[in-house]
Amino acid sequence: MDTRQMIAGNGAAAWGARLARAEIIPNFPITPQTAIIEEIASWIASGEMDADFLPMESEHSVISALAAASSAGTRVFSATSSQGLMLMTEMMFVTSGLRLPVILINVSRGLSAPITLWSDHNDVLVQRDSGWLQMFCSNNQEVLDSVVMGYKIAENSEVLLPMMINLDGFTLSATREPVEIPGQEVIDDFLPAYNPKHTILDPKEPMSMGGAVFDEYMYFRSQQRMAMQNSKNVITDVCAEWEKMTGRGWGGGLIEPYCLEDSERALMICGSESATLKYTVDKLRAKGEKVGMLRLRTMRPFPCEEIVDALSGVEEIGVIDQDISPGSGGIIATEVKACLGRSVTSFIAGLGGRRIGAEKYEKIFGRLGRDVEEWIF
Repeated sequence: MDTRQMIAGNGAAAWGARLARAEIIPNFPITPQTAIIEEIASWIASGEMDADFLPMESEHSVISALAAASSAGTRVFSATSSQGLMLMTEMMFVTSGLRLPVILINVSRGLSAPITLWSDHNDVLVQRDSGWLQMFCSNNQEVLDSVVMGYKIAENSEVLLPMMINLDGFTLSATREPVEIPGQEVIDDFLPAYNPKHTILDPKEPMSMGGAVFDEYMYFRSQQRMAMQNSKNVITDVCAEWEKMTGRGWGGGLIEPYCLEDSERALMICGSESATLKYTVDKLRAKGEKVGMLRLRTMRPFPCEEIVDALSGVEEIGVIDQDISPGSGGIIATEVKACLGRSVTSFIAGLGGRRIGAEKYEKIFGRLGRDVEEWIF
């Protein structure tokens, strides 16, 4: 039976792993994700969740344990943030190269130095070329839903890639919202037990994985890219199935259009800031302004065709990046410009959790129409 509770984003992520029946939970604590694993550890200790909790000595060890356990055919889960994700980088490429359907939560937090505990998206976007699927959540309900759907997407035989699910630190991770928690029997019907069709590690039949190759290396990378392209249809299909079951489709999977049908001006964004931007869109539309929003749900695969289609009738487009690539600009804006092949106004805002707010969004809408980069302080 479904229940409705007030829980924080960290709790929603933990519930997603519990409902998905994750079996191996390695972790190393780092703010602001630690509460996810504390919640899971308490369930395991009380017998409410049947899983093994593995305290590790570092985040590099966490991702190594995730890869090893997934290679043995188990469903795995963990979470990290910021500098912890940076320490995982070496093994992020290994995990995707081995085609392991690992689910990892990243509770985004600005990278040091200087040190901040608040959110921006540089930590997750540093990993955009690692071969992981990347999904951004706008609220706590989407966090829970995305974890469960994530396993069904990543474990699909046409995909077999790890997925990183991002929620904004503190803005979501520590903020309580009403969240519907599906009954376990409902999730068990939606997400059967993990039954890998590929060869898995077995101590009775020793073997090596990820061995050395030479000319064949390019073939393996092409297969990885093909799997990423395949994931677009799988994400769309799984989200459609989830919407039929729960009524929540999250825009269809890859992007979430909002008031774009007759928009003359639109802003692209990802993450929890989309809620405030939606409010701003409604406020301006009440004044007769034809504005809209496009929320990017997946950064990998990058939904270029879907973005082009959604924004085809929009005259002036802007992208809000809560990230910065020094020497280049906003990471998402750079990809959007390459995708659209037209002028896009790039806005850098919200770094280190700096508040944007509806008033600034109104000003941003007023600055569209120029192919420039602007910083919003």
